[in-house]
This record gives sequence, structure tokens and C-alpha cells, in this order.
Amino acid sequence: MAQRILFATMPFDGHFSPLTGIARHLKDQGHDVRWYAGPSYAKKLADLGVPHVPFRRAREVSGENIADLFPARAGLKGPKLLSFDLEQVFVANVEHHYRDILEVNETFPFDALVCDPGFYAAHLIAAKLNPRVYTIGVGPLFVLAYDPPPFFGLKPARTIVDKLVHRVVRALLNGTMKQGVKTYNTVLALEGMPPVAVGDFFELTRKCATYYFQSGVPGFDYPRRSLPANVKFVGPLLPNRKATVLSTELQDKLRQYRSVIVVSQGTVDNTDAEKLFVPALEALKGGSHLVVATTGGKNTDELRRRFPEANVVVEDFVDFDLLFEHADLFICNGGYGSILLALSHGVPIVSAGTREGKNDINARIDYFGFGVDLKTERPTPEKIGTGVTRVLGDKRFAQNVERIRAEFGTYHPLDLVDRFIAEGGLDEPSSVGASHTYQMAV
Repeated sequence: MAQRILFATMPFDGHFSPLTGIARHLKDQGHDVRWYAGPSYAKKLADLGVPHVPFRRAREVSGENIADLFPARAGLKGPKLLSFDLEQVFVANVEHHYRDILEVNETFPFDALVCDPGFYAAHLIAAKLNPRVYTIGVGPLFVLAYDPPPFFGLKPARTIVDKLVHRVVRALLNGTMKQGVKTYNTVLALEGMPPVAVGDFFELTRKCATYYFQSGVPGFDYPRRSLPANVKFVGPLLPNRKATVLSTELQDKLRQYRSVIVVSQGTVDNTDAEKLFVPALEALKGGSHLVVATTGGKNTDELRRRFPEANVVVEDFVDFDLLFEHADLFICNGGYGSILLALSHGVPIVSAGTREGKNDINARIDYFGFGVDLKTERPTPEKIGTGVTRVLGDKRFAQNVERIRAEFGTYHPLDLVDRFIAEGGLDEPSSVGASHTYQMAV
């Protein structure tokens, strides 16, 4: 039976793009799908064929304008950055999101809300409007009460010292969240709702959800004793894509080289080319690998002038789904979606990045032996070169990546999500909960 489904996401590509495949699929199944999003997503939603419900009261704070709106943010890191983003980016707009969606519901009384984990207005919407809520995990699974290490790129504890460090970091994390949670509780009080504890805040959009669909597979999650019943791994949720082809010029280049390295600095953190593009191209220019760098439309001409070497290709955009079929290595800054796409094609990774949760993604790359974590925002050409040599020279990386690729292949994400939403639940696929077999000491 057709349902009225409202999507709602924070205005960041990493929160928006993984949900586009689901939205298009549900629309194609006959559901009435609409999307509450910031004004900068109007064209993307038009291209997707999904009606755009724009922010009205809410201010769009996106990857494109956050540096201009909050210039001091660039100097923050670690707990201070987390505290700032929680209050100014995620909590500050909660009441506006909630009021907007109350108004939307008057003309579009939706049966279900599909949102990303950072859309914290979902907690109020679930309580006041009582729709079914489906939250899409667009980053590494973070469930506080079920054994994971805390944020900041930590790995599972193996020693007493590790456990002590985790305890200290959790206490520090709770301290950084206090002001943001206090502001959030002020909004709840206005609606006559009880306050939430600091330690429960990051799980709000999981706890209010009928199901929490986690993009990825158990083999890319740290070992756990158990999971909440509403958490369902569904395989890699990748963006909706239109049929496309690689340019003739690029295809010719690909035939000239035995190995291909793809370089990306993401779709948001790609303004400063000196962070990753320049050191990566410096490390690899004139070498035996074809290096394809995709800029997202920023600094393309400058990089082409600076790196005219025959083995370097710099493009605004290239379809990664096609390009990764030829790739031997992916150098990136740790975006979750592009990491999953690379792994789904069996491509190992050299990753740099420590901000916006990328250190947690990159720590997993290292922990499972899917590549090398450079553990910095600004790697040197030498460090990148060493990482490339290490990954391409050790067969164990390719073997581990091939295992996770095979696990990805056992999932059919859109069908799983559709069945959960349409049927109200089903038994988990036999592959869910598969053992973790990818840890490698390298």
C-alpha cells in the first residue's frame, strides 16, 4: 500500500546523498515521497524527481557556507570542535526544523519520516506526531551502550590502559556535550517533554526509530557482544546515480597504464587543495601510476597548470562507480560514502583526515587492514608516498578488501529497506551478524 513518506536531512552531502537511492527507490515503488531540505538541495531533488520541501524557519548551515558563517571554527579541533558543531550546527536549528515539519504535516500528513542521525528534531516529531521513524546511519555505527570505543579515532580496547583511556575520553566527551544538550533540553521543555541525559543524546535518533538502517556491513563495524533490536545492517547505501560513461580521453589514458590511483578530497572539504590534492600529486607525478584527481569543481584549472605531467588527470567530476572498476588504490580524506563505494569495488585505501568524524572512519580502515590511516589532516608527499608503497606492496590489504567486498555482495540494500518499511519488519538476512574476520596486523 502506498505511503506518504517525508525525508528530512541536515544540509551536508554526507547526510543527504546516501538517502537519495532509497528515496528514488521508494518513489518508483509508488509511494508519495517528499524531502525537507535546505535551499541548496533544490536542484539535486529536482534531478532526483522528488518534490522539495524547503527550510522556512531553519537556517541552512552547510559545508559550503559554514566557514563563512563561523570563521573561528577553522581553529577548533577535538572536543572544542565537537562542542561547537553540536550546539551551533545541529542543535541551534532543532526548534526551527520541528516547527517547519509541524507545518508540513498540515498539508502532507506523512506516515513515515526518514532522516539521518543528526536530524535531532526527529525526537520531537516522533513524540508529537507519532509517525514511523526510520533513521539511516550515514557514518560508522555508534551505539554507546554496546561496547564501542568513544569518538576521536579510538579503536577497541585491548589492555587495561586502553580501557582507562576510553573511560577518560567518554568523560571528556560528556563534558563537551553539556552546553549543546542544555540548549536541546530547553526546546524539549517548551514542548512539555522531559529532558534527555547527556549520555543519551547521540542515540536519540536511534531510540525514536522503528528501525535504524545502518549503511555498511558487520565486517566494517567493531566487534560487539550485541546490538539493539532495531538496528539493521543493510549493506552500503550509495547515492542514486544516472547512467553515464567515462570520457574517451580518460578511457584512452586508462589503457596506457597498468595501475590507477584515484585521489579525492571530498565534496565539502575540497577548497584548500594544499591539504591532500597537492601533496598526493607531488608524491605521484611522473610515476608509473595513472593518477586521477577529482576536485568537485574547485581548483581544477590551477591543479592542471601545476601538474602537467602525462600521468596526472585532473577533472571536476568523474563517475566513481565506473572509475573504481579500474582503480588499484584510493587516496581520500575519509568520507564514509566514498570509502564504502571504494571497498564495494575491492579498492584499498590510503586515507588522511581527522575532523568531522573522519578519524573514526579512518581508524576502522587501519583496524581491519583495508588500507593505511595517515592520521593527519595535512599529510606530506613523503607520507603519502610511503602509504601508497605499503598498500600496493602488501597482498594482505587486497585480500582483506576482497573479503569485505564479498560481504557487501550478500546485501541488497534498497530491497531490504523497502521490505522493512513496507512490511513493518522481517527476519534478518542470514549474513547479518556475520563474524568479524578482517583484523590484520600490518
